[in-house]
Amino acid sequence: MNTSRYITQLVTVIIVIFFYASLQAGELRISVAASMTELFKDLAAMYEKSHPEVKIISNFGPSGGLAKQIDLGAPADLYVSANPKWMHFLIEEKKVESSTQKIFAHNTLVFTGLPQEKINSLADLPSLQRIGIGSPGSVPAGQYAKEAMVKKGLYDNLLKDGKLVMAKDVRQALIYADRGETDGSFVYKTDALLARQAKVFFEVPQELYHMVTYPLAMTVLGMSNSDAKGFYDFIVSAEVYPTIAKYGFSLPQ
Repeated sequence: MNTSRYITQLVTVIIVIFFYASLQAGELRISVAASMTELFKDLAAMYEKSHPEVKIISNFGPSGGLAKQIDLGAPADLYVSANPKWMHFLIEEKKVESSTQKIFAHNTLVFTGLPQEKINSLADLPSLQRIGIGSPGSVPAGQYAKEAMVKKGLYDNLLKDGKLVMAKDVRQALIYADRGETDGSFVYKTDALLARQAKVFFEVPQELYHMVTYPLAMTVLGMSNSDAKGFYDFIVSAEVYPTIAKYGFSLPQ
């Protein structure tokens, strides 16, 4: 056989092998509320370990910001929100498949800060100078905190007095509290567990705000991705319940 022809054929075979290998290497993109960062990093690692051909690309951030990205065409196969509001928004915009929507987990709102502060309840907030809160316009934790403060008649005055320090997401609010940049911050209980210095001063009474609910759903784009469907089936199965509980979230009823 002609040497040059043999080399050409060999190169062609190698190219074909790499082409089919790339087809088999699955990829999926998930957009997840910032408060579930550690949990979903763990779940993604678990899935990739049992499905080595799959690569999961994660995008963590405020639920509202992620929803707006998806609405504008950002690639995502699965969306997890910390508030049903933004899931409903994407359903109305026909960007997620409503039949795949499920309640994934629940959480609790707390107020946290450095131990030297003496804070016992919402009634103590007016005596503080800097209160961390996720921006209520896009951060569900901030929306829940605002709801609680409004019901206690505190929000408008705290805002007017410039005492509310707006954070881009719940993790930034936690950092403010952990560094002492605020007297305290509203965060989820699961986030407070990650603090290095800050402690939980009190849990916000549940009757003051809607239950923190995390809905998830596949996007319309993701419905055509078999690897995304596989990951979706995995995270809604009982197999992941112990992992969800490990990170402090409560399971759906």
